[in-house]
Amino acid sequence: MGRYGTINLTDEKIEKFAGDLLVFCALQRKGKKPLCDERVKKIMQPAWKSGDFSGKKDDFMVNYPDIVSSRKIHHFACRRLAVVGLGELGGSDDEICEQLRVAGGNIAVHAQSAGAKTVLVVVPELPGPPVQSVTESLSEGLVLGNYSFDKYKKDKKKKKCDDGRPLPVHTFLLTGSGEKKKMRQGIYLGRNAAIAACTARDMANEPGNIWTPEKFADYGQQLAAAYPVTCRVLEKAAMKKIGMGGILAVNQGSAAPPKLVVVEYISGKNNPTLLLVGKGLTFDSGGISLKPAAGMEDMKYDMCGGAAVLATMQVVGRERPTGVNVIAIVAATDNMSGSAALKPGDIITHFGGKTTEVVNTDAEGRLILADALAWGIKEYSPDAVVDVATLTGAVIIGLGHHRTGLLSNDDMLAKRLCRAGDRTAEPFWRLPLGPEYGKQLESRVADLKNVGGRPAGTITAAAYLQEFVGDTPWAHCDIAGTAWDFTEKSYIPKGPSGIGVRTLVTLIRQWQSHGKEKKQK
Repeated sequence: MGRYGTINLTDEKIEKFAGDLLVFCALQRKGKKPLCDERVKKIMQPAWKSGDFSGKKDDFMVNYPDIVSSRKIHHFACRRLAVVGLGELGGSDDEICEQLRVAGGNIAVHAQSAGAKTVLVVVPELPGPPVQSVTESLSEGLVLGNYSFDKYKKDKKKKKCDDGRPLPVHTFLLTGSGEKKKMRQGIYLGRNAAIAACTARDMANEPGNIWTPEKFADYGQQLAAAYPVTCRVLEKAAMKKIGMGGILAVNQGSAAPPKLVVVEYISGKNNPTLLLVGKGLTFDSGGISLKPAAGMEDMKYDMCGGAAVLATMQVVGRERPTGVNVIAIVAATDNMSGSAALKPGDIITHFGGKTTEVVNTDAEGRLILADALAWGIKEYSPDAVVDVATLTGAVIIGLGHHRTGLLSNDDMLAKRLCRAGDRTAEPFWRLPLGPEYGKQLESRVADLKNVGGRPAGTITAAAYLQEFVGDTPWAHCDIAGTAWDFTEKSYIPKGPSGIGVRTLVTLIRQWQSHGKEKKQK
């Protein structure tokens, strides 16, 4: 936890805080002074009059208490005092919570630039969301915005990283007038989800020569050692024995063996089971259907789906939900063009017996996910399945880097995921599925072919996966456009975003029996 900065509630009086930075929040109001804490109104007024600060999103005003106190306005013991703009009050609780995340990210970024190590943030009183949600969202923004990855920097003792980025804040403290128990719970929930997202970012930032399938297995076993979850790893020999032809085919050109990493959390035998499946493609060269050289270094990010589901299990293990069992499966391999590599035109047999004509070896994600989905459904008989994968470049053409593509055979599950995505500001856009798309996957020589041409590429990829889930409620999340280069925000760094973790965590926290919910509807 410490590497992302600690965050806690404090009872220390605001005026006596002697740390590096004290921050208040302000709401923008059209034609009026920003709405903020009484203690900083007079300090803020000159900046507002001069047009330098209006409280809009990303506004950040810094003062120095020694100068302020000499003007007999208000005395603070801190080294710096700041006011961060929230913008105009959002129209929904989700919008307000996102404003707080963005403000938290701005605080972290400015605190880093100032070299601040200890920061106290005054939680604002806002109409709309309860204080627990306010504190949770602000905490998420602070931790997510404080993220950095400098593991491979030679000198970590400098005031700045080698590339000029400031070092992270060491300690965040929150205070406010809300009920302390609810504020502590908000910090706990926000910190858990944000640290898990940072863990997923860490996995994705690791280079392909370091983060191999073995590392996914190691991490699953670390979770089992730290939390009440179990981990088992299916090795290559076991995959051959049970017929996981998709994973084995993709792995044929690789020097490193594949792994199927399974992390199980069982809260009760009679509880519903949610199965999470992640694509763990640790590097994707495209195989024989080689990708262009330009930008291929980003293909170390092709395991972001696997990172998301395993990082989610970190929160599950820590919070121990009582009403749901959660199983996470990561199908892990790389896709290389070694002498034994899969070739266009080859025919493979998936777990369960379906055959596929491989038309393009760069459409490998669906091959490994198909085995994982089919095996996981047979092994655990889940009530619902969600898979997360950087699956198609086509989703970027359709949705850009702002929304995750969602495809599902179940309206209720899709609705629940969309709701969780809205709450966490990781939005989805649902695309259609139907038999007409499946026809594009018809093969002359096998049950299926693995691509259906350029038209509707994201949809036909999901249609391929649909062949392996049967009637089980299932949703597919294509994060190829959002796993990195996600919508620019104060709390989203360049590179991997950690997308999907907070959405899945929210889905699990709010889970009810899928069948029960349908009946109530």
